[in-house]
Amino acid sequence: MTATIIQENTTDFEQVDVDPITLDIIENALKNARFEMDATLFRTAMSPGIREQGDAFPLIADKGGLMLAGQFGSFIQGFLNGFDGTIEEGDIIWLSDPYTCEGAVSHANDWLILLAIFKDGRHVGWSAMFGHMTDVGGMVPGSLPTNAISIFQEGIRIPPVKLYKKGVKQDDLLKIVLHQCRMPEWAGADLNAIVAACRMAERRVVEMCDRFGTDCYISATAKLLERNRRAMAQLIETSVGTEPVSFEDYVCDDGRGFGPYKIKCTMWREGGKVILDWEGTDPQSESSINFYLNENMLKMFFGIYMIMVFDPQILFNDGFYDLVEVRIPDGSLLKPKFPAALSCRTHALGRIFDVLGALLGQRQPEFLNAAGFSSSPHLMYSGYDKDGEWFQLFQIGFGGIPGRPFGDGPDGHSLWPGFTNVPNEFLEAYFPLRIDRYETIADSGGAGLNRGGNGISIHYHFLQKGTISIHDDRWFTYPWGVNGGSPGMRSTKILERADGSREVLPSKCDNIEVMAGDVLVYDTWGGGGWGNPLERDAALVAREVRQGLVSVKGARAYGVVLTDDGAVDEAATAELRTVMAKDIKADQIFNFGPSLDELRERCLAETGLPAPVQPVWRQGA
Repeated sequence: MTATIIQENTTDFEQVDVDPITLDIIENALKNARFEMDATLFRTAMSPGIREQGDAFPLIADKGGLMLAGQFGSFIQGFLNGFDGTIEEGDIIWLSDPYTCEGAVSHANDWLILLAIFKDGRHVGWSAMFGHMTDVGGMVPGSLPTNAISIFQEGIRIPPVKLYKKGVKQDDLLKIVLHQCRMPEWAGADLNAIVAACRMAERRVVEMCDRFGTDCYISATAKLLERNRRAMAQLIETSVGTEPVSFEDYVCDDGRGFGPYKIKCTMWREGGKVILDWEGTDPQSESSINFYLNENMLKMFFGIYMIMVFDPQILFNDGFYDLVEVRIPDGSLLKPKFPAALSCRTHALGRIFDVLGALLGQRQPEFLNAAGFSSSPHLMYSGYDKDGEWFQLFQIGFGGIPGRPFGDGPDGHSLWPGFTNVPNEFLEAYFPLRIDRYETIADSGGAGLNRGGNGISIHYHFLQKGTISIHDDRWFTYPWGVNGGSPGMRSTKILERADGSREVLPSKCDNIEVMAGDVLVYDTWGGGGWGNPLERDAALVAREVRQGLVSVKGARAYGVVLTDDGAVDEAATAELRTVMAKDIKADQIFNFGPSLDELRERCLAETGLPAPVQPVWRQGA
């Protein structure tokens, strides 16, 4: 199956020379149009997940579907391969089912809009965007059920359909879909905002065709893709070796008591092409932690990482895709078979960033990041307020970003570069809760020459009876350190009841009833440290103690001893560092902390939770 583009004008495009100045103008115009898409969306969406946090991903593509400007990589090709229909001027495609688009969107909460751009009857490109809907129906408020064993339990699945046909909105279709959502007003408004953002990009592309000529615009897009390909080919040649390197990491559990789940990748260069082979990744889970990984999306993850580490001036686009080959075993955690549940795929998604960083840094450890892009903590809180009105919060939390070659990891920051936190004032104004504490967790970032970013502690004080769901990870395994750095702290979730009782909650749980006066202590993980902590400037450590980022006790992890007034005790520090240097493994590339067997033995005592049980297919292996 493949989509058919219907054009009134079938005149072939003519390749023309594009001078460097015109090329730069078109390149920057595309980048500006991409940010205009964001501005349009954030000013018109209603849900805090999109409006405040920015959980949406724009794209402007060439006529073949390759991204020219955007944030999350091309998700058009998977749709084109799976849509057995025609697309005409004025059509707008809407979809949310990962299984109908090769995982271009990876769970049903992400609603994707695709708009084919035409100029004078000729198809010249695409604009597209997807955003996370607060609710799309299903077993639990928020539509991210941990216990789902089938995608049919996760809310409405939208196959590729036409929301607009030749410019005419299909209102009956929209009514049917919104009828399945617990927050239809938010979902409808967010969908309209996404459409408006795509129309904004359409206008900008047409304006460029008017200004420079359509043939010039098409020729320029081809040059931009080719320029990126040349740059990436050089990076691959110099940064990826022909000898295979492998790395594996784990999703801690599946929310049903089983785990951890291994994600493994082997990378090498072969004939100018990078091979990313995920053989050895565990089979798919019965629960919803599966991640239907789109190959093109993974190529963009790889490309972004390479560019940010080695040459940040390169423009992100899809021109290099033929230089990367992705191999994912069918039936694995990263390519589950229909109808496997997918709603809580974020943990595997975050872990892939850690794995890619470890792979790309093994050959050149000086460019290696520690772990910390480890998950994307979610909190859902819903119920009826004092006026009997339904409320529903979906919020993404942030952990510590890993220590890096060129500096400390940011504290309590998003793994997604464009995300922001929901302001506490917004939460308290629109939901029946109060934020009692919102602060960095001292010592949660792994010690190192460059410190791992601290996690954050949020105390949610509930003012109304309701239910909460929590989706997080890195509670069992540690975010690892590198080049002598220490692992970061693990995450914890504790519910302090109004009656004085206290309960440690699993990192993945649904339908937890809370009462007015209950407080959820929501602590996220810290990033791993980078480099020998004994080489960190002692005066900097002392300053961070004053700032509350490191405790007096935690300063000793850097071999730093402080006086009663907070100054560095130079003599005691030198003595302690001399003693500690005997045990520091500065040449240790990875520091994972305790082994999995040790973690199992110590889990209940350290975390308050039982250790996950080996999945059935691994038991006895």
